[in-house]
Amino acid sequence: MKNLGQMMKQAQQLQSKMAEMQEQLAAVEITGSSGGGMVTVTLTGKLEMRKVAIDPSIVEPGELEVLEDLILAAYGDAKAKVEAHQAERMSELTGGLNLPAGMQLPF
Repeated sequence: MKNLGQMMKQAQQLQSKMAEMQEQLAAVEITGSSGGGMVTVTLTGKLEMRKVAIDPSIVEPGELEVLEDLILAAYGDAKAKVEAHQAERMSELTGGLNLPAGMQLPF
């Protein structure tokens, strides 16, 4: 069994690294797209929307519903990419730490 003091030190180091990672995620911008790139949505690593770009060729009054669907799809694409980026960073951070299935940090 590991020394309790050593485990506490590791927990403090992990907490410090997690705070640093959260700051880095806030600075990351990831773009998702739909409609073959005609609609793009840019999110931060904390899922805050920063930008929406729409190709002018698809802006037609009768196609508003299609445009709305494309925006939602682009957001979904960007969100999935951010979540994958977060998972990758978390994996790097936790290294050999065996967390229970479904447990996500930060708590």
